[in-house]
This record gives sequence, C-alpha cells and structure tokens, in this order.
Amino acid sequence: MNNEERNLLPDDVAAVERLKRTHEVIRRELSKVIVGHDEAIEQLLIAIFSRGHCLLEGVPGLAKTLMVSTLARTMRLDFRRIQFTPDLMPSDITGTEVIQEDKATGHREFRFLPGPIFANIILADEINRTPPKTQAAMLEAMQEKQVTIGGKRHVLPCPFFVLATQNPIEQEGTYTLPEAQQDRFMFKIFVKYPSYDEEYHIASATTAQDIPQVEEVISSDEILQIQELVRRVPVSPHVIHYALRLVRGTRVDQDNAPEFVKEWVSWGAGPRAMQFLLLGGKARAVLDGRFFVTTDDIKAVAHPVLRHRVINNFNAESAGISTDRVIDRLIQEISDRHHDDEVAPSLRRAFAS
Repeated sequence: MNNEERNLLPDDVAAVERLKRTHEVIRRELSKVIVGHDEAIEQLLIAIFSRGHCLLEGVPGLAKTLMVSTLARTMRLDFRRIQFTPDLMPSDITGTEVIQEDKATGHREFRFLPGPIFANIILADEINRTPPKTQAAMLEAMQEKQVTIGGKRHVLPCPFFVLATQNPIEQEGTYTLPEAQQDRFMFKIFVKYPSYDEEYHIASATTAQDIPQVEEVISSDEILQIQELVRRVPVSPHVIHYALRLVRGTRVDQDNAPEFVKEWVSWGAGPRAMQFLLLGGKARAVLDGRFFVTTDDIKAVAHPVLRHRVINNFNAESAGISTDRVIDRLIQEISDRHHDDEVAPSLRRAFAS
C-alpha cells in the first residue's frame, strides 16, 4: 500500500459523495439569485474549501457584491461587509482600544472594541478604492488569522475568508494593490459580462416583484471538516512535477523558462503559487466526487492562481498581451510526459462511477 492509499480513510468515500451533493445544492441555491457566472462561483467555492481568499475583478454592475453576499447566506457563518472608501482608516477595519471607566470605582482601563474584520466571511467591497495604508491592515488578518492592537494579539474566528471585489485598475479613483497583498489571495477571479440570454434573464428577474430567498446549506463545522478532507486528498508525484514546471516556467531567471516568458514577463510566481495550485486541484477533485488529483485539475485553477502573480513587462503590455495569454501559452508549452492513469488504482476503483 503506497502513501496515496494510506491517506484514504474509511469514511472518505462517503464524505466526498456528501460533499458532491452539498456542492450541487449550493449551486442550485445560488442560481435562484445569480444568473450565469458559473466559472466564478466554482472558483469561489474551491477557494473557500481550500482555506483561501479571493479577489474578484470586474466593472461595476456585474453582481460581484451580490455573488459574495448570496454565497454567505447559503452558509451558517458570521458575515460582514466592509465598504472601502478613500477616507477609511486601518482601525475602522481591525478595531481599536478605548478607555473605559468603572463608575463604581473610578478605575480606568483600556478595552478593545473589535472591528468588522471579526467575522467568518469578510466582503471587502471595492478594496482598491482605499489607499495602501488601509489595504495593508488586511495583511496580518489574511495571513495569520489575527490582528495585533496595542501589542495584544486578537485571534479571528475560524473559518475565516476574505472575499474582496475591485474595479479595474485603469478606472479613475482606484489604487493598485501592493504585490505582497495580492499574493495573499489564492485566486484572482475575473467577473465577465453576461451573455445575451443571461442578460435577458437578469432584466426579467430583477425587475419583478418577487425576491428569491436562498436557504442555508452548510455550517461552519461542516466547512472545517471539508477543509480537512481536502488536505487529505493525495497528489501523485507526476501531478506535483507538472504544477512545479508550470510555476517555475513563469520565472525569467530560470534556464529552462520558455523564450516567450523571457520576452514578455518581468516577474514570475513564487512558491505560494505552487501551494495554491495543489490545494485548488484537491478541492476541485473532491467537488467533482474524486479523491485524487489530475493534471486537468491543475490546469483548471492555473489562471486564477497565476494571473496576479505573473507580471508582464513593457514589451507584452505594448503588444497587448495579457497575463492570461501568457498562462495559456505556458500550459501549451509544458509537455505532460506522464498520464493520469498513474493515480493509485485503488483510489480510482473506490471513486469509479
């Protein structure tokens, strides 16, 4: 019995089947309110079950905020929305200490008043509308799951997710997020315009009298169990090597980097991209009812993982070459010399339809 087979616990097959059904119910509830955006919703769920944060980018009016708030309503979690504005201060997010006096004794002491960051799901709405100083207040919370006020450490609730929205950088009144902060987001998700049929449905549904209601589908304890399940999903060495070649292929200083990367890219992805590729692949596998990861899972999450970690140079920008195009070319360039049938046979049998 190899390591992959030892990772398979007796209840894991049933747990994956339950998660697949739960995933279908969540999608069905979301469809009551959200029209289209299937890819964005799928990536949001993958990130949540991987313990990751998401950055959603799109022009105003594409239901980014509605998508996040509706998703929160399907989960039995504390939800807070923070509207980022140019005058927002760091303490408006994390909280602050105030002096409180005991009227009976006259004794004064500092008391911490928690900010809106103390919730399970944080909707950071239009995060790039506030200056970098305030954006930086999110860094410790996103990475360490804590905030430090007055030298004291305050632990955030668990689970904890930051789902941030932003308008395109080129629009007036926005601030580019620092690279260090962008790297804390597992995914950067592009929210695109709806199709003609989807927009017709939106026009018909949102101007009617009835307001659809969504039901709670999953609790915080169940989410934590799913996150542990995702971590137990085995990954074959050839899939790890594939993800490693994909990440290292974005770095211009690597001898084996493709020529088009050296021509178009100024900075490549770091090791955190490798971790998120594998975790995203694991979550995608279990949402699909599988307990093993394939290279197709890695390819499916490559764009949201890499697009904010690969920085194009002036040559690419002047030629109108986007980061997604670089990623497309890189996926095509990397030859996968192994086959997915190398996944442990017992795992495939266990999850065979």
